[in-house]
Amino acid sequence: MDIIYLDYNATTPVAPAVREAMLPYLESQYGNASSSHALGRAAHQAVEQAREQVAALLEVAPEEIVFTSGGTEANNLAIKGVAFTHWDHKGHIVISALEHPAVVQPVEFLRRHGFEVSVVPCNADGWVDPNDVLAAIRDDTRLVSIMHANNEIGSVQSIAEISEICHDRGVLLHTDAAQSVGKVEVTVPHLGVDLLSVAGHKMYAPKGVGALYVRRGAKLEPVLHGAGHERGLRPGTENVPYIVALGQAAQLVREDLAADMDRMAYLRDQLWERLLAGVGPELTANAARTARLPNTLSVNFPRVVGQQLLAECPGLCASTGAACHSGQTKVSGVLRAIGLSPEVARGTVRLSVGRYTTEEEIHRAADMLLEAWERLAAQASNPPQPE
Repeated sequence: MDIIYLDYNATTPVAPAVREAMLPYLESQYGNASSSHALGRAAHQAVEQAREQVAALLEVAPEEIVFTSGGTEANNLAIKGVAFTHWDHKGHIVISALEHPAVVQPVEFLRRHGFEVSVVPCNADGWVDPNDVLAAIRDDTRLVSIMHANNEIGSVQSIAEISEICHDRGVLLHTDAAQSVGKVEVTVPHLGVDLLSVAGHKMYAPKGVGALYVRRGAKLEPVLHGAGHERGLRPGTENVPYIVALGQAAQLVREDLAADMDRMAYLRDQLWERLLAGVGPELTANAARTARLPNTLSVNFPRVVGQQLLAECPGLCASTGAACHSGQTKVSGVLRAIGLSPEVARGTVRLSVGRYTTEEEIHRAADMLLEAWERLAAQASNPPQPE
């Protein structure tokens, strides 16, 4: 079956240039980066080159980049790392209602151990008002963590403005940029954050590698304990092939981002226009009236269940916003946060394009979805009568 992949927000394929860059470190260059012999020195040099590549993408110093196993570990290191420096006196943490579980769950862990937490709401387009963040900050606030771009609906937050608010009050700011790096321009000088998380598999590197930017002078306590790798913040033998892959992926983003952004936005808009023409004004899009990722289209199909709709399109890979079991609808936290009713959310489908999506695939995907929607909507309007 010819698969159309429109789930780039879930994960991306490994770019050919990324695969080529990492292969030598899976085969002949297998040294431990902490070893002093020739193979070890080669591995160490490769890690440091990758650090420079990631740093160049974010416009920071290489020594401010800490390699991790992915975005989840980066978020945990940022959030718990700050909190552990205040363990004796605890304090207060601010997050938004849009956060990924990789932020929500570490914060919930801290709540269970004595920290207080404020959850800032968003509007119907998934935008967090910086004034709400300002109102939530207290004298004992240790950290604010607001994601840069939402993985489900694509809304992009005003991080630079939130940064000014936090720093005026001496509060550290972390942003989960897993979904934004590689899709929009993400630089620390512009955002002004103290901590920023990166996930390799969202930007055409393999799963299992990521990074955390830690501003020089920001104090973190390590979450893992062992040897002194990564400035003592992330012990463990470096995953050299995957770190090299992340560096190469960052290099590709630097080279191609502007063209990729324009192309992804064009494909997203083409998909929306074709779906809207087929369904009509009952079809609505989430985060359509705010800044959003150029590749992300979250749409609410009327009178159908998203899971069933995608099941009718076996050649299409995409995601839904609600899980439906035994007649019950479990709506995602993000869709609840923007105020979607269960009836609307049950029809939500997230379609995310990427570097390898073609216009022909967009046309085919739209046709598949519209044909499936027409069948299911007709069945919903004319259910079979009992005999």
